[in-house]
Amino acid sequence: MEVIEFSNETKVDHVVAPWEKYMAPGDFVSYKPSYVGGAFLDKFEEHTQPASDVGDITYYLFTPDKSAYESGKKFKLLVFIHGATNALAGKVCVSHSGGEMFADAKRQAKMEGAYILVPLANEKTDENGELTDSWSEAYLKHLKAIIDRTVEECGDIDKVIIGGGSSGGYTTWKMLLEYPDFFAGAFPASGFTEDDSYLETLNTNTKLFISCAKYDEFGSFERVTPEALDAMKNATNAICFFPEFLRNGDKGVASLYFGIEMGQHCMITQIQADLMYDDGTPYLPELPEGMTGWFASL
Repeated sequence: MEVIEFSNETKVDHVVAPWEKYMAPGDFVSYKPSYVGGAFLDKFEEHTQPASDVGDITYYLFTPDKSAYESGKKFKLLVFIHGATNALAGKVCVSHSGGEMFADAKRQAKMEGAYILVPLANEKTDENGELTDSWSEAYLKHLKAIIDRTVEECGDIDKVIIGGGSSGGYTTWKMLLEYPDFFAGAFPASGFTEDDSYLETLNTNTKLFISCAKYDEFGSFERVTPEALDAMKNATNAICFFPEFLRNGDKGVASLYFGIEMGQHCMITQIQADLMYDDGTPYLPELPEGMTGWFASL
C-alpha cells in the first residue's frame, strides 16, 4: 500500500512559508520525516463498530507479540485519533494518525508491549472536494464504546492512553472532558478547544503531554491565552512542548505543502518520530527516551 512521501522533488509548488523569515542564519528547511510510512500497516487488523447515527465505524488494531512477555502481563492501549481528511486515505490513516511506527519491534520492547488502536471517522467530501463530515460530538460515545470493546475483548489491558493531532487533538480534549479520569494519559497536539474548557483537565489524575508549535500555520498556538499557557506549564500532571520551530529528525525546520504550508501544524509527525532526532538526541530534556519512554512511564 503506497504512502505518499514529500521531498524537495515533490514540493514543486513551494511557496515561502510565513515563518521562514524568523529562521536564524544557517538554519534550513526540511521537507520530510526520517521514518518511512507504510512499513507496519499489515500488522493492523480491521474491525467495525456499529453506529447508527454516524454510520458504522472502521477501526484498526495492532496486537503486541505476547509471546515476548510473561504470562498474565497487562498491556497499555494507545489510541490515536486522526486529523481532518486523514480517514479519506483508508488504512493509510493508521500512519497519518501518528500511530503506525509504534508497532515497530524496538519501540514495542521499550514500552514492554502495547496495543495500538486507530478509529476512523466517516469522512466525506462534496463535489468541490471540501470536507463535509469528520469528528464531531456525536462520535465521542462511539469512540468510548470502541475503546471499551477493545479492552473487554483483549482482556489484558489495564491502562488507556489517547491522543492525536489537529482535529485529533481537539477530539482528544473532548474525550478527556467527557470521560474525566478514565484515561491514564493523553497527548493532544496542535488542536485546542474553541474555549478554555480544556484547562479543566489540568491537575487531574490523567497525565498529559501537550504539544503545539509556536508558528502553527492553522493558528492553534495563537488561540492559547497567556493565562492558559501559564496554567498548562504549571499543571502538576502535564509536560508541555511548545517549540519555537517544529523540526524533523535531521533537525531542519519541518515543512509540508498541501496547497497551503502546514509543516509547523504537523506535531503528530514528530510524535510518530518518537520525539527523537536522527542522531539519537531527544526533542526535549524532559523526555530523554522520547514518546515511547513517556508511554512506558504511565
